[in-house]
Amino acid sequence: MSQTVVLKVEMTCQGCVGAVQRVLGKMEGVESFDVNLEEKKVTVNGNVDPEAVLQKVSKTGRATSFWDESAPPSA
Repeated sequence: MSQTVVLKVEMTCQGCVGAVQRVLGKMEGVESFDVNLEEKKVTVNGNVDPEAVLQKVSKTGRATSFWDESAPPSA
């Protein structure tokens, strides 16, 4: 079943973005993804387990959590 997983990832540069894109590109079940450096937001679409996506992105060494829509945007 296809679903969307939205994560908050502490990224500071294009190198961080590249690392996240590399792990998502190799992950089984991922159909598409969007990495937004400015918002520190990663959106993943596909037949994936949200917890597995979180763990995979965390392995890049960046602080990663599920996106909380009710949280105020960080300045």
